[in-house]
Amino acid sequence: MSAETRSLPVVQEEGIPGEPPEAAVSRRAFLQTVAGAGAAAALAACDVDSALRRHFKELSKEEVARLVEKVKRDHEARFGKKDWQVTARSPMPGVEFGYGLDLSRCIGCRRCVYACVRENNQSRHPQVQWIKVLEMDKVRGVDVIESDAYYEADAVPRPGKFYMPVQCHQCRHPPCTKVCPVQATWTEPDGITVVDYDWCIGCRCCMAACPYGARRFNWAAPGIGAGEVNPHIAVLGNRVRPKGVVEKCTFCIQRTREGRYPACVEICPVGARKFGNLLDPQSEIRYVLENKRVFIFKEELATRPRFYYFYAT
Repeated sequence: MSAETRSLPVVQEEGIPGEPPEAAVSRRAFLQTVAGAGAAAALAACDVDSALRRHFKELSKEEVARLVEKVKRDHEARFGKKDWQVTARSPMPGVEFGYGLDLSRCIGCRRCVYACVRENNQSRHPQVQWIKVLEMDKVRGVDVIESDAYYEADAVPRPGKFYMPVQCHQCRHPPCTKVCPVQATWTEPDGITVVDYDWCIGCRCCMAACPYGARRFNWAAPGIGAGEVNPHIAVLGNRVRPKGVVEKCTFCIQRTREGRYPACVEICPVGARKFGNLLDPQSEIRYVLENKRVFIFKEELATRPRFYYFYAT
C-alpha cells in the first residue's frame, strides 16, 4: 500500500483514536454541559454568599453589616434564641492591649478555663479549651516538659506546686500569621490576633507554628446547647465556629473592645490576672511592667508577646 493510499486512524486531541472529529466535538459539548450543571448544583447546594465572600479585611462597611446580620440569622436558626447581639467593632484608636499573669498568686483552680469556655462559646462535646493550666514543681521552677496539664486535686494549690496558665500570647511577631497560606489570621492594630473563620481552610499550619500551643482545631461540629450559648458575640471572636477551622483566644474581643475585662480576668478569685492598655501610662498593665519582676515565656524566640508573667511578691 502506498503512502498516498494508506489509511491512518484519525486522532483528536480530546478524542479517541479512530473517532470522527464530530464525535469529539459532541463529547466536548456534553462534558461542558455536565460541568456547568455540576457547578450550578454545587452553588445551589451551598450558601452563595459564603461561596463568593471575600476576605473579612476586604469587606466594605455595608458588606460587614450584611455579614453581621447573616451571622445573627444563622445563630438564631441553629439555637432558637432571638436575643443575639452580634458585633464587628473596629479597634479603638490609641489602644494596644496587654496581659499580665501573677505566678505568685495563681492557685490552679481553673476558673479562668471554665469562664473562657462559657464566654467564648467553645465546644463542650468534644471539649475545646483555649486556656491550659500547667502544674509545676516549685523546686524545678518553670519546666514545661515536666509539667502536668491534667492534674486532679481535691484542693488547690497543692503543696510544693505552682501553676502557670498558658493561652494565646498575642505576639507582635506571631509565627502563626506568617505561615497561613490564605492569610486567614492576622494581628489587629490593638494587638489582638484574630481568625477569619469563613476564610480558614483548616490546614493547621498556624498550630504547628505557634510556640505556645495556643490554637485549637475543631475536629467536629461544636457541641453546645441553646442553654449554654453566650448570645453576645463578635464576628472575629466568640461566634460559634464551624467544624474544621482553627480557633484561639482573642482577649475576649467582644468584651474588651467595649471597655470590659476579659472573662478570665473578671473571674479570677485571687486577682492573679491583670489587663489593660499598654499605651496608657496609668493602666494597670503598665504598672505591672514597670514595678514587678516580669518574664516573657520563650523570650529567645523573639515573638515579642503582649502576654507577660510576673511575680508580685
